[in-house]
Amino acid sequence: MYNGIGLQTPRGSGTNGHVQRNWAIVRKTKDKVTYKTDEGKLDQLNKQPNKDILDHVRKRKVEVKCAELADILEEQGFTSEEVTKKVESYRSMLMGTDSKPVISRDEFGRVK
Repeated sequence: MYNGIGLQTPRGSGTNGHVQRNWAIVRKTKDKVTYKTDEGKLDQLNKQPNKDILDHVRKRKVEVKCAELADILEEQGFTSEEVTKKVESYRSMLMGTDSKPVISRDEFGRVK
């Protein structure tokens, strides 16, 4: 027995009493730490804007213009039906739906 490690006597243990260190549980003194570098920031600089957000902003601008037109037409004394017709035509002109061909789609948005 050495420093309280091992058997008192190897008799009857089936071993010769030789004491070895268990290297299976020995760990490194410190795990490697990965720090953030400037490489991650470069990817963020080249990131393209989200198309859905850009489309939403464009639609909001169109709706603001349509609301302004509706206010102007109501001040001029047009009826509500005339105002809605003119605003719808103005909206379709701004959105450009007249020039785009209509593509039939199923309930999941896929082209038929």
